[in-house]
Amino acid sequence: MKLLVTGGAGFIGSAFIRLLLRSSVKRVINFDKLTYAGNLENLAEVSDDSRYRFVRGDICDSALVIQVLEEERPDAIVHFAAESHVDRSILSPEPVFETNLRGTFSLLEAARMCKVPRFVHVSTDEVYGSIEPPHEADENYPLRPSSPYSASKAGSDLLALSYFTTYKLPVVVTRASNNYGPYQFPEKLIPLMISNALEDKPLPIYGDGMQVRDWLYVDDHCRAILAVLERGALGEVYNIGGNCSLPNREVVRRILQLTGKPESLMTSVTDRPGHDRRYALSSEKLTRATGWTPQVSFEEGLKRTIEWYCTHQDWVQRVKSGEYQNYYARNYDRRDAELPI
Repeated sequence: MKLLVTGGAGFIGSAFIRLLLRSSVKRVINFDKLTYAGNLENLAEVSDDSRYRFVRGDICDSALVIQVLEEERPDAIVHFAAESHVDRSILSPEPVFETNLRGTFSLLEAARMCKVPRFVHVSTDEVYGSIEPPHEADENYPLRPSSPYSASKAGSDLLALSYFTTYKLPVVVTRASNNYGPYQFPEKLIPLMISNALEDKPLPIYGDGMQVRDWLYVDDHCRAILAVLERGALGEVYNIGGNCSLPNREVVRRILQLTGKPESLMTSVTDRPGHDRRYALSSEKLTRATGWTPQVSFEEGLKRTIEWYCTHQDWVQRVKSGEYQNYYARNYDRRDAELPI
């Protein structure tokens, strides 16, 4: 297959491209704007592969998207590109709606015009909102997003599905639980806590830290997306879960144990507005349809991730320079002043 991957320089998108280029894929076109979280260093190992092409561009730029689609005529689009961080969406909501809704609309229109044979829209479990135990969300669970980020993703999911119903655009939607692994930008929980622990800095935990998340190793997620791309039914939604639900505080405690750092580094900060208490997914539909199941346990995945950050401190320091410092100060050091009322 020849694939156009949007947001391919980001954490999950780059892992997906690395997976593809370890296979017999014919060609991969990486279309990425290179915002703060997009980093071509994530793809250094494949940059010289003759099957790989990078195009710097914004998915809101319809003319450029159409130009690339007409040049390449891909067999499918796998759409990762998104503003993906809840805290940033709370501090500044506009970018998430511009990219996640308008950008997805632009991409869907271009795919319709160019008659792209398959469109995989990558989304999140956060669209379901907080779920009371012991329930798990299947694909028919009501959408109840709590943040500007999750609302923008819920809207883009529905938009993509509407293009299947109205225009017969061959769309499939995936919704995954919290990813972690190498190359993740250190604003998300696990890389932030690893990075701070390695530098003996305080580890900021929202509220009581008992918010429950389901954890999915990034390579398992990428294998699931590939399974959906190859065998998923058009017009369907597939949940992708890791079968590992843990409170945030327990995740942080395990990171401190594995890095040999004291639990006294854990520091409580003002909770996130509208913070969902628990996410929980059922992946039974995906397993029935494709045979996919997660292969990397949380214990093994966390060890691999910590080892990677320990041996890639130069990468961490580069991505934490500049703009990241301003974000960190707003979200943690000046948290009470910056949070919306």
